[in-house]
Amino acid sequence: MNEGGQRELVALMARVAAGDRAAFAALYERTSAKLFSCIRRILINQAAAEDAVQDAYVRIWRRAGDFDASVASPIAWMATIARHAAIDIVRRGSERISAAGDEIDAELADRLADPAGSGEPMVAGPRLASCLEKLESDRRGMVVLAYCQGWSREELAKRFDRPVATIKTLLRRSLIVLKDCLGG
Repeated sequence: MNEGGQRELVALMARVAAGDRAAFAALYERTSAKLFSCIRRILINQAAAEDAVQDAYVRIWRRAGDFDASVASPIAWMATIARHAAIDIVRRGSERISAAGDEIDAELADRLADPAGSGEPMVAGPRLASCLEKLESDRRGMVVLAYCQGWSREELAKRFDRPVATIKTLLRRSLIVLKDCLGG
């Protein structure tokens, strides 16, 4: 960004710090694309990234008085806030959505939970498929959904109607069985 653009952003930040909504709208217009691209490097999901942008601008509005042009440029200061907003979402687990962003519906979940019944192998390798077949169907489903589809323990607990701690234990025991079966 050129020097004139930097001065304009500094002036906008001062007006935002004073509570000027029009300045905030102008600041958003000038910087939102840049902050969104910073956030998308951290958050794969579009909806989660949009939430992080909103959160970042709320933080910017509230903390505009903390901005010091002698320490950082306005865009660097805002990008830091945006990056932290994205990281907070990751930490809260909101970015648990698959890279494609598609939700898994109940029918697909049933097929994943019982890959042998679907007629299509859902996991790579005949040895692994054979070892998975040795697990009870609900445990096999938990393992496939957790490790192939990225489901959280909370999602599995809801799907299989069991406590989260039980899901954790069942996953751990299932992985031990798979490790032994695979010769690990």
